[in-house]
Amino acid sequence: MNEDPRAAARLAWARQALREPQAELVRASMDAGFRSYWRSDSTPSRIVMDSPPDKEDVRPWLRLRELLEHGGVRVPRVLAQDVDAGFLLLEDLGRDTYLQVIDAENADALFDAAITQLLRVQAIVPPANLPCYDEALLRRELHLFDEWFLGRHLGMALDDHDRAILDEACRGLIDAALAQPRVLVHRDFMPRNLMPTSDGPAVLDFQDAVLGPLAYDVLSLFKDAFLSWPEGRVGIWLDRYHARASAAGLPVPERMHFHRDADWIGVQRHLKVIGIFARLNHRDGKPKYLADVPRFFAYLDAVLPIYPELVPLADLIDRKVKPAMAAQSQVSTA
Repeated sequence: MNEDPRAAARLAWARQALREPQAELVRASMDAGFRSYWRSDSTPSRIVMDSPPDKEDVRPWLRLRELLEHGGVRVPRVLAQDVDAGFLLLEDLGRDTYLQVIDAENADALFDAAITQLLRVQAIVPPANLPCYDEALLRRELHLFDEWFLGRHLGMALDDHDRAILDEACRGLIDAALAQPRVLVHRDFMPRNLMPTSDGPAVLDFQDAVLGPLAYDVLSLFKDAFLSWPEGRVGIWLDRYHARASAAGLPVPERMHFHRDADWIGVQRHLKVIGIFARLNHRDGKPKYLADVPRFFAYLDAVLPIYPELVPLADLIDRKVKPAMAAQSQVSTA
């Protein structure tokens, strides 16, 4: 069998960076994107980030890491790097993320620590060249739901009436997002991207940060892609964040307005992630993410009926989308 040239290059680089010619690597984890992570058998163990330069440039990750570290955010330490080849040697922060260790008993303490890091992120003055969560980006993200989930995954074509409902909802979601106070936004601040450390949690996967809506990251933390919490508990955590953000001098609106902002940006994110999970399946051959799509429809069910402007979207989902999902599920299990 021919050896994978990328694997051979990764191992050769790791052995040189570790100064251990006999070192071996085992897979530690893999992104939804093209990056992968490998753990060395050295003592202490290290992590090799493999970011193929033709698919996932490592430079944005390095730039954001430096920005966050200067802002006091706990991020992985870089021990060696070859930017052109797309290899980084990082400290090993352990095998478990928040997703593996959080439970109903320790969630308050772990989320308090996560909020500490988030407030540091949001206090950083974004560089002038940082991309913005502008109308174009918000619209592209929302279109993922229509293109990849409705169109590609369910094979659904909306008629003019339903198209107008979806378009009007998207317009309202975009306007609500653009009206929020703007801060540095991680864009995936959730348990899977937080590592429990004594001086942390350490924050991972920050390379897509933008200047955007204040409520985005905290909503992502509590309404996670892979873990759900009771709505009442989420409300308490949002209140805790609001109080701490206010005390820290961040530009949070009054409490009820903030909760509305969190709900509306949550709807935008939920629709986007449903589309992304469908794209991961159909374009990238990664079907496992589809198992968490129902979680996002549950999030939508909890919020859409609260706001009259979003009730038509709730009706469209109940009337067309859920029956199509049920029919597809029956076919796939037949």
